[in-house]
Amino acid sequence: MGIILGLTGAVCWGVADFSARFASRRVGAYRTLFYMQFFGFLALTIFLKATGGFRHGIAPGWQPWALAVVAGVLNMAASLSLYHSFEVGVMSIVAPVSSSYPALTVALSLLSGERIGALRGAGLAVTLAGVILAATSFASATKRATSVAVASGRARMAKGVIWAIFAAVGFGVLFWFLGFYVVPAVGSGVSVWVMRMTAIVSLLVVALPARQTLRMPRGNVWWLLAAVGLMDTAAFVANNAGLHVGPVSVVSVLASLYGAVTVILSWIFLRERLERTQWLGILLIFAGVILVSI
Repeated sequence: MGIILGLTGAVCWGVADFSARFASRRVGAYRTLFYMQFFGFLALTIFLKATGGFRHGIAPGWQPWALAVVAGVLNMAASLSLYHSFEVGVMSIVAPVSSSYPALTVALSLLSGERIGALRGAGLAVTLAGVILAATSFASATKRATSVAVASGRARMAKGVIWAIFAAVGFGVLFWFLGFYVVPAVGSGVSVWVMRMTAIVSLLVVALPARQTLRMPRGNVWWLLAAVGLMDTAAFVANNAGLHVGPVSVVSVLASLYGAVTVILSWIFLRERLERTQWLGILLIFAGVILVSI
C-alpha cells in the first residue's frame, strides 16, 4: 500500500508542478506559492471537517502540533529555495540537484533504524538514478557550462545550484521528519493541514520584508492556482499516508518521481523533445519500481 501511495503522490506532484509552470509565469512564483497553499488549505479543511479527521488519530498534548508546525516551516523554507533556484538558475541544472533529496531521506531513515532488503535497496538506487537522468537535459547543461565565467583561475558554480542544494537538504530532512515524528503523532491529513496553515502565515509575514506582493491575480489564472493547490495537497496527503504504512525510505524515493512525471507531461502536451538519457532515466524508473515492488 505504501508503494501505491508513494506513486500517487508522485503523479499528483508532477501534475501540480506542470500547472505551476504556467501559473508562476503569469503571477510570479511567490504569489503562486501563496495562493496554491490557500486553495489547498481550504479544500483540506472542508474534507477533514466532513470526515471527522480533526477528532481522531492525533496524540494528546501540544507537542504533536508543534512538530507539525516545525515541518511546515521546514517545508516553506525548502519550497522557497526550490522556487528561487528555478527563478535564477537553469532548469536542466538545478532540477536534478533538487530532485536528489531522497538520498538524504534514505540515509537518515537507515540511521534511524529502518531496514530494507538488498533487492529493494538496489531498486531504490536504480529509481533515484532514473529520476536524476529523467530530470536532466545534458544538451542544455552543456550549453550552460560553456557560458560559466572563470575568474581568478576558478570556475564559478552555476547560478541557482546553491539554492537547489538548500532545497534538496530541506526536503530530504522534511520527509524523514514527517515519516518518523510528525505523521505518527498527528496523522497524514492533519499534518498537511497544519503545514498549509504554517505556510500561509509564513508567506504573509515574509512578504513585506522580502518585497513581495500578494495582490489578488486577475483572470482565469485562478483555475491554474486552484489546480496546483489541490494537486499538491493531494500529493502531500497521499505521501504522508504512505509514510504511515510503509518504509519511509521507499515511499520517499517513489514520491520523488514527480520530476519524471513533469518531464513526460511536457513531452505530451508541450511537445518538448526528450533526450536519449532522459528516456533511459524513465526506463530505469520503471525497472526500479519493479524491484522495489518485489
